[in-house]
Amino acid sequence: MPRGLRHGVVLTLVFASALATGSATGLMPRAEDEPPEPRVRAAADTVDRDEIARAAAEAAADGKSGAKAAEEVVSRSGDRWGAVYDKGEYEEFARALDGSYTGVGLWARRGADGRVEVARLQRGGPADRAGVRVGDQLRTVDGARIDGRPVSEVVRLLRGDGGGAGPGSSVVLGLQRGDLAWSRTVRRARLATEAVTVRTLEDRAVMIKVAAFTKGAGERVRQAVESAPEGAGVLLDLRGNSGGLVSEAVTAASAFLDGGLVATYDVRGEQKALYARPGGDTGRPVVALVDGGTMSAAELVTGALKDRGRAVTVGARTFGKGSVQMPEQLPDGSVAELTVGHYRTPAGHDVDGRGIVPDLAVNERAEERAQTVLSGLGAGS
Repeated sequence: MPRGLRHGVVLTLVFASALATGSATGLMPRAEDEPPEPRVRAAADTVDRDEIARAAAEAAADGKSGAKAAEEVVSRSGDRWGAVYDKGEYEEFARALDGSYTGVGLWARRGADGRVEVARLQRGGPADRAGVRVGDQLRTVDGARIDGRPVSEVVRLLRGDGGGAGPGSSVVLGLQRGDLAWSRTVRRARLATEAVTVRTLEDRAVMIKVAAFTKGAGERVRQAVESAPEGAGVLLDLRGNSGGLVSEAVTAASAFLDGGLVATYDVRGEQKALYARPGGDTGRPVVALVDGGTMSAAELVTGALKDRGRAVTVGARTFGKGSVQMPEQLPDGSVAELTVGHYRTPAGHDVDGRGIVPDLAVNERAEERAQTVLSGLGAGS
């Protein structure tokens, strides 16, 4: 996979990986006896860590880019989701997992006609204030045409990843709305993500939408469950959630479990396990709403609640992102992420490349069907 696309998936969609708490600040020093924490990613072949470190060291000794040399090794390895980040890119990644990012507050997608269009806007963000609207087509970024480029690469350009573009830097957007075409200069800003939103449904049930498992998201889910009216059910919406911090995913699952297994994973053949905290709400009806955009750490939560009989799952088969990666710091300060194993649900199901099939497969009106199921479980009665 090309460097731009591989970086774009992680650094612009940001939450496609899942870190444990210790590695959320990946470049911070850690004790010599403290191993790096795993990340959960998509399927890939493993790559030799020593070869990457050696290539980076030799390049640095020759006055060349160690990160670029390491990236070339990863690209040849077949590790589809392996990647190498320079120090600045990785620091931005860590900040994003803390719930903030530098950008214009614009989410992009590939439209039906194949062109890139605006999928969502952050309320009050730079793009929103500049008059950009959902559905507008994005034709150029800083004068460069983006037709045919991967969406992830387009978002990298918008954020200025790798170019030292911080808050206050400007980017020129070439936009089109119907027959109207125009350009608008916007300034990037430090923006906070709204990872968890909560609303009450008509039957007193509570919908908890988790967009990503950023720092604090798991605790926010727990608080929402504890604050729900007594006896009211919970609709846990994980659609489009592409992952986040493993620790936050475990905390979220713990809101519905009284201890016990959440997932198992292997790191170079060594089996490990993740457990829920005791004391979660085990009596409240729960329906988990999922789709093909439910990935990684979100699949970890889905699998735990489904296998433990704690939630009825409704929607479409999840994405199937379940390999484990370890971040490793290279001699020049860059960081390589390499696949080392896979994780499984409590019942032993391998998610990687397979996804999770919901209890009730629904392609249309999924939210409505999920609410019907939740009502049938006794929610709000």
